[in-house]
Amino acid sequence: MLRDKHTNNHAEIPSEIDIVFLWVDGNDPAWLQKKKTVDGKIHDSSEANCVGRYINNDELKYALRSIEKNAGWIRHIYIVTDNQNPEWLDVTHPKIRMVNHTDIIPSEYLPCFNAIVIEHFLYRIPGLSEKFIYSNDDMFLNKEVKPDFFFGKDGKPIVRLLLNPLGYHFNKVKELFKKNSNIYRKSIENAAMLVKNKTGKYHAGLPHHNIDGYKKSDLKYIFEQVFHKEIIATATNHIRKTTDIQRIIYSYYLLSTKKAVRKYVNRNESCRIRLQNPDYMYYITKYNPILFCLNDTQHSSDKDRERVIPFLSSLFNEKSSFEKLNAQKAKNHYTILI
Repeated sequence: MLRDKHTNNHAEIPSEIDIVFLWVDGNDPAWLQKKKTVDGKIHDSSEANCVGRYINNDELKYALRSIEKNAGWIRHIYIVTDNQNPEWLDVTHPKIRMVNHTDIIPSEYLPCFNAIVIEHFLYRIPGLSEKFIYSNDDMFLNKEVKPDFFFGKDGKPIVRLLLNPLGYHFNKVKELFKKNSNIYRKSIENAAMLVKNKTGKYHAGLPHHNIDGYKKSDLKYIFEQVFHKEIIATATNHIRKTTDIQRIIYSYYLLSTKKAVRKYVNRNESCRIRLQNPDYMYYITKYNPILFCLNDTQHSSDKDRERVIPFLSSLFNEKSSFEKLNAQKAKNHYTILI
């Protein structure tokens, strides 16, 4: 059973909105040794365990630059890690909050190298605001946004989906998953079927694979009261497996119970750029998206990864206040912030 000691029960100010990132340094020797003791290897060429799942290209540095530039209203930035800190990050910054896996995930499910599992425990972050935004470190804000980009006027989360090419016909969508199955798609299908069996409603729209807004109380209720048995059964999946349940389960359930707002999006609003594509800037120039994700998978190579920092630094070339400064500059800067 989940323990309540990590749950934050104090009343939240409605305007407070935090952001949560997952981050891992897959280049860290201590972390690599820990992972090796779990599955006997560091990584391989598979979807579940490829180097792209864990390698650190310092994308988080540029993701934080994009947040400071385009969403300065964010209250706190929670970075969930396996007892690691980015070397360039000033962890004393008043907005930064480091969260270890042990702070939110019960010990019987650790260590965990599966982001799909870790995401189910984010609502347990101590001090997290009721409304919060969740992002991976490879997701970026390309334009300025306000809180109402993520939450409607009634406070309901906005669920961004991609239109399925086969529309909404249940049998056709099932056939698509069967023909084009991978662990990621299977985890979405698992979520969709659980919601269908519980509510009678099937959602064919696919996750837009980008930054999303959530309410902590929604996630807590759905995890602990609606799908606890099903989700907790996957918590021992230390790396990705076909039994995983993608976090879209929360959005599908909220849509089914009319506690979220559905919005279908295209690349002008949310653009997923796969790392193996040769020209990242092409997508920025063509679509000028509000959000974009630079997605590293088993199809990416080290040569592809070499293009990441030049691309991101061309878009976000000004250092953020979250990056380490010398002591005097930091002191002066934080005096202004506070």
